[in-house]
Amino acid sequence: MAIDEKYVSSPTTSEADEARLVVTKRRVKWYRSTWFNALVLGLCNFMAPGIWGSMNALGGGGEQSPRLVNAANASTFCFMVLTCALSGVFVKYLGIKWTLILGAAGYCPYAAGLYCNNRYGSSWFVLLGAALCGLGAGIFWMAEAAIALAYPEPENQGRFLGFWLSFRIFGQILGGAVNVGLNASRNTAGKVSYSVFQVFIALQALAPVTGLLLSSPSQVQRTDGVTVSCGIPKSQRVFDELKATGRLFLGSKFILVIPLIAQSVFGEAVFFTFIGSWYSVRARALGSLLSGIVALIAGNILGQWLDSKRLSLRTRTRGAFGAIMITSGAWWLWGTIIATRYYRDKPVYDWTSSGFGTGFAWFLFMVLNFQVNYMYLYFVIGNLAESDEEVVRYAGLLRGTESAVQAVSYGLCSIPVMGQVGCIYLNFGLWAIAIVPAWLVIKDFGIGGDKKLAREGRRVATQASDSDAKHALP
Repeated sequence: MAIDEKYVSSPTTSEADEARLVVTKRRVKWYRSTWFNALVLGLCNFMAPGIWGSMNALGGGGEQSPRLVNAANASTFCFMVLTCALSGVFVKYLGIKWTLILGAAGYCPYAAGLYCNNRYGSSWFVLLGAALCGLGAGIFWMAEAAIALAYPEPENQGRFLGFWLSFRIFGQILGGAVNVGLNASRNTAGKVSYSVFQVFIALQALAPVTGLLLSSPSQVQRTDGVTVSCGIPKSQRVFDELKATGRLFLGSKFILVIPLIAQSVFGEAVFFTFIGSWYSVRARALGSLLSGIVALIAGNILGQWLDSKRLSLRTRTRGAFGAIMITSGAWWLWGTIIATRYYRDKPVYDWTSSGFGTGFAWFLFMVLNFQVNYMYLYFVIGNLAESDEEVVRYAGLLRGTESAVQAVSYGLCSIPVMGQVGCIYLNFGLWAIAIVPAWLVIKDFGIGGDKKLAREGRRVATQASDSDAKHALP
């Protein structure tokens, strides 16, 4: 494979140089291309966490009371913290592709547990399914994040993220559409039809099978000719891998972005509990559908912005941060007002009810807000990693931290007063705490160049050096 001169000549590419670089396009096999792999990754995301999100978007997993499902989800995220922490070890032995496939297999038992609870009233299977889901989801989340950061060409990073995360939203949209059709006549509070979960079980069972279509890093063909690296060296000792991951976790940059991660993902349990507490079955189904559509649009707009070639990396990063934090603060303030009133009045809204639109619109905005915050976190992590191995480690740390926060969030939301009003106040406070620490890290992005270009520059320069040494042998 030819080596692209843009990387060899400037392994530590500056931002000014980046703007002048011209990528020489290469023909690739469609089934090895980065966009085909983005499609496969997206389909896995759709069938596993996407369908999981669809069930949550119904409010409490579609149950009449969200408390059991919130408790189960809290246990899911506790187990995810464990497997996220060990994710580098899984990648070392299995490789990134098979780690993803193994993780995808853990989702189906949770949907089966919800089905049994909905139809037969059993609770134990929900908790068992949640535990199995957590064990699989931890390594799945890490693997898909690492792939999304490592596989695409630098100029396609934002669009790749937007395209991939769109499939998680497709799961929510599909679930909402199915539920609107099955529950359109149900204008009271309650649980959704168990037929919905039969569809969800079938889709989640296909997730690990779909993962077989993913190319391993060495098989990926990029249009810029650069070989993809996404893994942990086989020679790395397990203790050394855990030590390296711990060192990154305790580093000042990651510690400073932990509040940003917390305020971004804490809200998922909050707004899903909100819609489950105060809205009828068919209104919740409609919310699942419409919120997915608005989040899909917003996420892809953000992806286009982050890939813009007309603006510097510094401008793109700061602009996105400012817009996201300002709108997040406005929506959390609005949410505290609505939640206080609903907690006092104890309403149950249907789409024919007077006053339906206020809280419903807030729910739509919060799902949109979650999507753009979630996507922006990957962009931030991609700009922290100094090496290919650090991409995997940071991905595991990001997903592990997310899981820990969401375990607390779902656990708190299983307490009625916290789920109905207290957690909204708490998330508003997390938003305020996150602003300054995150800014201390983000303000330096783009100064000294693009980290992804620099990582790939060092890798390709090493490949070129090894190739020259090989040809120099007699």
